[in-house]
Amino acid sequence: MFTFPQETNTAQVRLTTSRQNLRAVTVCLRSFTDLRRAHSLFSLATPSAFNDLLIYKERTGSEISLNIRNQAVIFAGQDYKLNTWHSVCSTWDSASGLVQLWLDGKPSIRRFSSVSNINGAIIIVLGQDQDSHGGAFDINQSFVGMMSDVHMWDYTLSPSEIQNYTDDLNITPGNVLNWRALFVPNRWKSADRR
Repeated sequence: MFTFPQETNTAQVRLTTSRQNLRAVTVCLRSFTDLRRAHSLFSLATPSAFNDLLIYKERTGSEISLNIRNQAVIFAGQDYKLNTWHSVCSTWDSASGLVQLWLDGKPSIRRFSSVSNINGAIIIVLGQDQDSHGGAFDINQSFVGMMSDVHMWDYTLSPSEIQNYTDDLNITPGNVLNWRALFVPNRWKSADRR
């Protein structure tokens, strides 16, 4: 589990991948926080788009936004309670441009975002929102709490696979980010490991 114990513009977990072209993505993670303000849950940036894939909890308690290729889609009516573990998954496919959010196994509507592939040197940051490729963090967007079970796939998971993740059942680990492989020595970098 990653712990982010205080508001900061430095604490982060930075993950890199050799992938430089993504046509579809699923990201799943579990988070626990008491933050009432907006904060970043997952930030993927390339040199051409700082919000190539951003999962962002908005200031209002019921809104989570997904940014794909710098295009924000806001999902309202989400039951995001404080001091509760939440399972958050997002899917996006460039062929259709459709993006969807799953909070605690409950799907949102599908919305249109972008049909442009994610291309370039990918930097993934947990705990901060990248406002430049790999940096320009804002303390007022930082995550405070705990995060676990981060997986990323280069395809969209089916609803039943997302339900298995939510229910903590057997899943095929992420083929871009695999939580179980993150803790192999020297496999991950953190600017501020706690």
